[in-house]
Amino acid sequence: MNIPNLLTLFRILLVPIFVILLIYGQTFYALLTFMTAGVTDALDGFIARVFNQKTVLGAYLDPIADKLLLVTSYIVLAIISIIPPWLAVLVISRDIFILIGVAVLFINHKSFEVQPTLLGKVSTFFQLTTVVIALSAAQPLLTLQPFLIWSSYLTAALTILSGFHYAFIWVRQMGE
Repeated sequence: MNIPNLLTLFRILLVPIFVILLIYGQTFYALLTFMTAGVTDALDGFIARVFNQKTVLGAYLDPIADKLLLVTSYIVLAIISIIPPWLAVLVISRDIFILIGVAVLFINHKSFEVQPTLLGKVSTFFQLTTVVIALSAAQPLLTLQPFLIWSSYLTAALTILSGFHYAFIWVRQMGE
């Protein structure tokens, strides 16, 4: 087990800690935990590339860790009323939609490479940013609620657009 994979496992272990902190209303520490997870994500990718430590295990674990943190964040933040529930439904639905698309291509023996598109990456960036803004807006001394509203709408729009973009790619691949 190399350092990037250990960092990814650490990120997975941060998810239940993040949830417990949110359940107990510790949004500041939840924010620090979420940001720590983000740093470990960047660090594991950097180390894997620079020191040539990419592994098959890491190729599977890293996106699982990312999605686990993101989906869990949206579910819990919606349940405790920090973000609008409709936004959580959109973000999670897009990920389910992507999984269904990959499954359909696989079942139909279509060759495909699971590569995020630029629009997908931008959408994910804003999804993560919205979580940070939401957790920051929950702090008593910060007045970020207007930013959270705009961030929610922008995230929703980008999530929907990237979902349609992936659908366009799959339809094109199915026709080949």
